Amino acid sequence: MRRPYTLIVSEVTIDGKLTLRRGYSSKEIMKFMDEEATRYLHQIRAKVDGIMVGAETVRTDNPFLTVRHVVGRNPIRIIPTRTANIPLDANILKSDAPTIIITTEKAPEEKVKKLEEKAEVIICGKDEIDLIHMMEILYNKGIKSLMVEGGSTLNWNLIKTGLVDEIRLIHMPFIVGGDDTPTLVGGEGFSSLEEVVKLKLRAHFIRGSHLITEWEIKFEG
Repeated sequence: MRRPYTLIVSEVTIDGKLTLRRGYSSKEIMKFMDEEATRYLHQIRAKVDGIMVGAETVRTDNPFLTVRHVVGRNPIRIIPTRTANIPLDANILKSDAPTIIITTEKAPEEKVKKLEEKAEVIICGKDEIDLIHMMEILYNKGIKSLMVEGGSTLNWNLIKTGLVDEIRLIHMPFIVGGDDTPTLVGGEGFSSLEEVVKLKLRAHFIRGSHLITEWEIKFEG
């Protein structure tokens, strides 16, 4: 299939957590990220065609998803949300960068109309978003490279569908713990070693006070 080259980029604690607690903003953890690591993150943003987060990240973190700490162009912001549940005053709907909302026929028509005043809205699926078709649509719109800064649910849905090519991690030097605290990948998980996604370490280095690892996903066959 024709789809964007897709990389997940995330800040994770030593124990793999994305936040301090479920429902907390990941910005709390990012307060501890130094300038060098922050520039690394924004350098990636400046190089890709699109940047994607889920609707829960929009509601919890209210990110801008723009390039700010380096010189470069803003990627197109892409938000998959099956019910179009995005606040109309969200930062991703501001005019500093284009935004595409991917939703389904299940989304309330009135909400879709309001979102269309601020962003491009694409219906892609009946009750659930057809992720494969979504990727084809994005590719045909000129998005050849896609950075995902999503939460654990979006990461799982993309990985289990085979739509991720690499993962880059900015390691935060502390431990959070918590049985219910979101990790890098959530969802139902794989039930056997035959199913698990295998990766190959491509690079590891230090930026500021942070270890950064870059992993390639090894596609079978």
